[in-house]
Amino acid sequence: MWELLAIGAGSFTVALSGALMPGPLLTITITESVRRGFRAGPWLMIGHAVLEFAVVVAVVLGLGPFLRKPTVMGAIALGGGAFLLFMGIDMVRSAARLSFNLHTDESTEASGRHPVVLGVLASLANPYWTLWWATIGLGYLVAAMRIGPWGVGCFFVGHIAADFAWYSLVSLGVTKGTRFLEDRSYQWVLRVCGLFLVGFGAWFLWSAKGFLSQALA
Repeated sequence: MWELLAIGAGSFTVALSGALMPGPLLTITITESVRRGFRAGPWLMIGHAVLEFAVVVAVVLGLGPFLRKPTVMGAIALGGGAFLLFMGIDMVRSAARLSFNLHTDESTEASGRHPVVLGVLASLANPYWTLWWATIGLGYLVAAMRIGPWGVGCFFVGHIAADFAWYSLVSLGVTKGTRFLEDRSYQWVLRVCGLFLVGFGAWFLWSAKGFLSQALA
């Protein structure tokens, strides 16, 4: 029992240290929270959790070493970088046409992207998320697997709890601040977040070059 609690608490702490680092998912959480309110954070984390559950299953089935291959990392960095670049540019270009209204779903319908889908895509677009799972996550999960299914379950629950706690807190903070947000300020928030995504996209595309060069060497 104490061993399972230790696994869950350790997983929570390790995951929180990763969640606190700035990245595409944090940027999208801020943007979507401004658009949709507090619910954006938990919805994004549902998508994130679905993808992470798939990774845990894949690792348990023995696919961990596959994630460490430079070819795989390069492909993820290339596709993810292109996705973030497109999304960031689109966000900057469309900012001037958007009006802030926290109580309508018009922007949701217009974007065609549900927060759950964005949670999956934002996570998958980050090659360093995959790298984390192929190194830190894989090592911790292997240790949890020695205890059996309960160990894996405690690891996953602790990990996801950290993500939900942090990003829900971010979403709540953004939502509480939107009462002072006018259309002009809202549009600048979108532009700044869009530029961050463009920067992440460019960084990931540059990283893809290194991964693919390593794979071809």
